[in-house]
Amino acid sequence: MTGDHYFTARPASDGELRERTVHLAGRSVEVLTAGGVFSPEGLDKGTAVLLRSVPSPPERGTFLDLGCGWGPLALTLGLASPQARVYAVDVNHRALDLARRNAERLGCSRVLACEPGEVPDDVRFDLIWANPPIRVGKAALHEMLQHWLPRLAPGGTAYLVVSRHLGADSLQAWLATTFPRMEVSRTASAKGFRVLQLAA
Repeated sequence: MTGDHYFTARPASDGELRERTVHLAGRSVEVLTAGGVFSPEGLDKGTAVLLRSVPSPPERGTFLDLGCGWGPLALTLGLASPQARVYAVDVNHRALDLARRNAERLGCSRVLACEPGEVPDDVRFDLIWANPPIRVGKAALHEMLQHWLPRLAPGGTAYLVVSRHLGADSLQAWLATTFPRMEVSRTASAKGFRVLQLAA
């Protein structure tokens, strides 16, 4: 055990590339994954629940995939809305490299994989999709959400998928208390996951 996690900035575990076939934006596509990132074997259950539950993204706008991993949410947004600008944000350098490679493979030229500090402070998001890294701990998770969710543009919407066993219901209550100007609701529940919606 190296002590590395998928939210470690520079994981030291095996970086051998793995090609996987996944279903994104209504089509089967080939993507690259690797050890040291979240869900290296393909699409995880939570992300799959989110993708099945959310409405189609707008054709245009500025979108955010928060905690992008190898990129399934950002790639789906890029494929479904090629005119939109999609920020794929992660602290894991290997994940960002994979997201960039996959965006290039799939022709998603407006998907920008970047570290949190590389997103300009004045950017506001019309849509946020996230399978947030719950295992970083409550304090770090809350800090991350308090940084990004207020950057929803007026009329924007955020969708988060969270395991019921990892505190989805308590997170929903915290979101409602922390962001009283947003409408917080649960829009789906499947396979032990909740999809939470915040409307600005």
